[in-house]
Amino acid sequence: MKIIKTTILSAFVLASLNSNAERTVVDVQAKENHQQKVLETVNQAKQMYSSCKSLGSNEEVNSNCEEKSFPVRAQLTSSIDLPEAITEDDFFNFPQNKVELGKFLFFDKILSGNMNISCASCHHPMAGTGDGLALPVGEGGNGLGITRDTGYMEDAVHERVPRNAPHIFNLGAKHFDVMFHDGRVMEDASQPSGFISPAGDDLPMGLDNALAVQAMFPVTSATEMAGQEGENPVASATAVGNLAGTGGVWEILAGRIKGIDEYVDMFKDVYADVNSKEDITMVHIANAIGAFEGAVWRAFNSPFDQYLNGDEGAMSPNQIEGMNLFFGEAGCSSCHGGKFLTDNSFQSIGMPQIGPGKGDNLPGFNDGLDDFGRERETGSSEDRYRFRVPTARNALLTGPWGHAGAYNDLRQAVVHHLNPQEALNNYDETQNIMPYRRDLSSLDYAVMNDEYSRNALLSNLDIENVNLSEQQIDRIMDFLDAATDRNSIDLRNNFPMTVPSGLPVFD
Repeated sequence: MKIIKTTILSAFVLASLNSNAERTVVDVQAKENHQQKVLETVNQAKQMYSSCKSLGSNEEVNSNCEEKSFPVRAQLTSSIDLPEAITEDDFFNFPQNKVELGKFLFFDKILSGNMNISCASCHHPMAGTGDGLALPVGEGGNGLGITRDTGYMEDAVHERVPRNAPHIFNLGAKHFDVMFHDGRVMEDASQPSGFISPAGDDLPMGLDNALAVQAMFPVTSATEMAGQEGENPVASATAVGNLAGTGGVWEILAGRIKGIDEYVDMFKDVYADVNSKEDITMVHIANAIGAFEGAVWRAFNSPFDQYLNGDEGAMSPNQIEGMNLFFGEAGCSSCHGGKFLTDNSFQSIGMPQIGPGKGDNLPGFNDGLDDFGRERETGSSEDRYRFRVPTARNALLTGPWGHAGAYNDLRQAVVHHLNPQEALNNYDETQNIMPYRRDLSSLDYAVMNDEYSRNALLSNLDIENVNLSEQQIDRIMDFLDAATDRNSIDLRNNFPMTVPSGLPVFD
């Protein structure tokens, strides 16, 4: 960590008269002799602020004076711990031909049981590498993003996917050694494969990193990609828990790839241990998908990154003030710290539980509509309702937010952190963005509408209430904007128009 002392200096005296007043961000450590001038300028600003307010006391005048004449407001000088800047060395490196192979596989529906959904269906570049929905619509649905429906007739989905589809930005960084909301994939050198995963000792050797391990599992979920028992061989293997064995999910899917000559040629080109189609395994497939995800969606050229790299003008005064709050008084960085604005820990913050849940039940319940989070992996009740802390980078692009995607408004998600009890008890159901279907929608608020279950969500909180003004919340939002990479906004060139299987790319 390095300590950066920031001094926010604006031409306050002119700001109320000239909308083009210049501002300067001064590094106090390098220019301590400038401090006196700063103090004199701020005193002038205070005088101008008072003079401006003397023009009247109505809300419009007050707001105008506050915004134009004295934008720094909170503090003149802030001494805060900021992370080092992200560099290319923070990421795994992948050969370009492997990335290209992974791109085709990521968008190819050949890897789903009924060949009707791809990884990209729920993690699409046109939807911030997510899907824009609170909870995903898995295999059987039609359409992309918020337009996706729940399917029709016998092909319709059986349930919603119980957790929000997380974005993929920066997951190719070495820092991200934990995957999924509950951390069920995690690097662990004590394991034969090097990873903890739902497959246990059946997880094959040779997977590149946690991101590649993660790619092994959506294809094994009946709701996400495999389909329902009896619909296809992949679904039937999934139903009996046969992932790695003969006739298992991974063998079947690798077999499909072996039957496509274009893919076979690409695998031979990428992997030294693939000399014929018979050498292709699901490990090769997952490593390629992980390479694509990890190489293409890096995001470390935001205004915040530029600021960390020495461009003092990259962030506005409001964004800098928000940064001071984020890493200081507001306490956001206690969990959202470090280069990637997450410590990868698991925290309980009382997020709303909506949707079908993960099959968990409080005493007296048997509907399975709850989700105990990290407890499902550790078996410890102390981990109940804890979920992995997401990165705050690119937050403006990655909604909805929360493990169940309960917040469609990022500001409301931020406000929830300040007082979880108040936010949970006053949850606005219009925040839930999901396609309506009577049988599915009837389950969405079962937990939230039950007082006992709702209070249970607050029983193991890891955070304390924080008092911030509306203006300070505005500044936090300004900083989250500064931590969003503008290169991540337009990703239209990140997907192929066709794939080797010949299946349609578009949903």
